[in-house]
Amino acid sequence: MADAVEPRADPGRRPHIGMQAGELDGKWYAKYWNPVMAPLPEHVREALALGPQAPLLCLDFDAAGTLSDTGYHDLENGYSLCDDGSLHIATLTGMPGVSPDMLDWWFWWHATETQRYKLWYPRAHVYAAWSGGPADRSALYRERYIGGTSFVDEYVGSALGELAIRFVRPSRFGFSEDSLDPDEATAVCGVVGLSRVPLDWGYLIHHVRRVKGGSEMRSRFWMGGKYVAPRGAASLTGELETAADGLRKSGAEQARAMVVHCSQEMNHLAAFLPDLFDEFTRDEGRDQP
Repeated sequence: MADAVEPRADPGRRPHIGMQAGELDGKWYAKYWNPVMAPLPEHVREALALGPQAPLLCLDFDAAGTLSDTGYHDLENGYSLCDDGSLHIATLTGMPGVSPDMLDWWFWWHATETQRYKLWYPRAHVYAAWSGGPADRSALYRERYIGGTSFVDEYVGSALGELAIRFVRPSRFGFSEDSLDPDEATAVCGVVGLSRVPLDWGYLIHHVRRVKGGSEMRSRFWMGGKYVAPRGAASLTGELETAADGLRKSGAEQARAMVVHCSQEMNHLAAFLPDLFDEFTRDEGRDQP
């Protein structure tokens, strides 16, 4: 899955956490900026307290499509450390009032502007830019981000990551497209790499399905270890091999930080997404140049 990625465009200034004076001037969505985030959900705190879980409890990447099945997996919250150095991370997020289609919209809409990205996680998101789209605005929301690359800078724990996330078709990760009617379910699938170095780090999936009163998101990450690979025509020599070796050995601290990061950002998003989406759909032309 070592697709080519166009070079990242630099923002031209040092990124920062939070909104600076004037950053939201003229933005119709400014009212949704809320730097106060809710505490980590109890079920996530309990999972973190258990520490790393047995790798046999984890969903194998080759079986990722089973997220479309009914029921739950053995590990819905927490993390595991595998013998090859790879990490598996799982989080479950309840999203009252949210539909799967709203999540497809969000992954298209937020990616083109740093301020939108910061709405999502005020304590960690610092920069966003988009390459390869978005697609025709008349297309289904899912079609607007698939095939594009989101360049993002974000803190996971205390470490700043400069990432390139390439969104791919769910079928590429083993999902049946027939199981993903946007009214009932979606699967946001991405290949995660570094934005300044031609290295891929792993895969992510956010599977969203309808439940009573809204949706639930089941997030999965497979990172490090055997999932580290050169991107495009790059070869693992010299400094690139050194960088790859560091990614292969991320460890428990990184895994815990990713559980916290995913849970916090998705719970924060769920708190304002229904109202934001409703306002956008009432006047979709508001975002036109």
